[in-house]
Order: sequence, then C-alpha cells, then structure tokens
Amino acid sequence: MTELLEKNQIISIVPQNFKNSNKGKIVDIQNNFFSLETFHLPEEIFPKKIMEFYSQTKNGMLYFSSAVIDVSGNIITVAIPRKHRFLQRRAFSRIKFSLDMTLGSNGKNYDITSVDLSVGGMKIRTNDSLNIDTEYDLSFKLIGHCINCKYEIIKIEKDETGFYTVSGRFKNLSNIDKITLIRFCMNKNIEDLRRNG
Repeated sequence: MTELLEKNQIISIVPQNFKNSNKGKIVDIQNNFFSLETFHLPEEIFPKKIMEFYSQTKNGMLYFSSAVIDVSGNIITVAIPRKHRFLQRRAFSRIKFSLDMTLGSNGKNYDITSVDLSVGGMKIRTNDSLNIDTEYDLSFKLIGHCINCKYEIIKIEKDETGFYTVSGRFKNLSNIDKITLIRFCMNKNIEDLRRNG
C-alpha cells in the first residue's frame, strides 16, 4: 500500500471517540510504517490502538484501519495496513433511513421525516410546503454524533395525499460530519449485503 501514500499527503485520523478526530500530513514513509505530523495535539490516540484513516486521493476516498505504533508529541507512527478500500461515490448509494426531525429557517421549524440517506444528502417527507430557494438548518444524530449542516432543496414533489417528498443535499458539513456519514452509510451497506447475501 505504500505506493498510495506520499509525503505531505493529508490524512484524517478517527479514534473511537469522534470528538478527538484529527488530521495530519505524512512526514515519513517506510516499508512497514508511516509517520504523520498531526495538526492538533493527539487526544485518545495511543500505541496499539486501532484507528480509522481517510484520505482524498485521485482514485477516490482512501479508507483503512490500522494500529498506532508510537505517539511522540504531534508525530504519530502508524503500521502499514494489510487491507485498504477506495470509497467511490457510487459506494454511497442511498440507504433507507427513517427518523423524525425538523428543518429550521428564520425562526420557524418544519416537521419532517427522512426517507433515505446518503453521504451527500437526504430524501424527506413533510406536510409543510417548503421553499426550493431557501437553505434550511438541519440537525440530526448518527451513531452518537450530532450532524449540523444546511439542507439545500433540489426537488419537491407533491403526492395525492397532500404530502411533499423532498430531495436535497447537505451543505457546510464539517470534516467529522462527513466521516460520520461515510462510516454510517458504509456500515449499513455492508450489513445489507450480508443480510441479502
């Protein structure tokens, strides 16, 4: 896997607790390990701990999990993993996801129910008439982490019962929010493949 890594490449580091996610740039690459200089002082990153790592490359989003070998100040040394994956956009197909939540705009809240979810957006249903030109505030919880972002409407359809089905995309996602969505959708896709396989 060393051919997929290069000096100064930026990698996101995700420990068990998302709040302690970090980023770093590669400063050294050897046959069995590579070293990262983290942007922030590492928290909950300890030797022998397995972490998740993400890096945007020309081939797509590189994902792997591996053990931390050493932590010295802002330098962490990571074992070269045996396996890795490229998370292509098509891997983030929409998954069924039903959750009651609210959209907010100018002090007004609208009750919605999600229908499906992907890394980039969500389909919802509501009996409120929403404005396609308005960006709405959206918050919801996934695997213990609260996603806070803007929801931009792409399409609105009204059915014969008076309900609106709305497709929209997420905007202003933080790095931790993106990683949370990637992890959730990826795990759900794997579960569905196992169940149907």
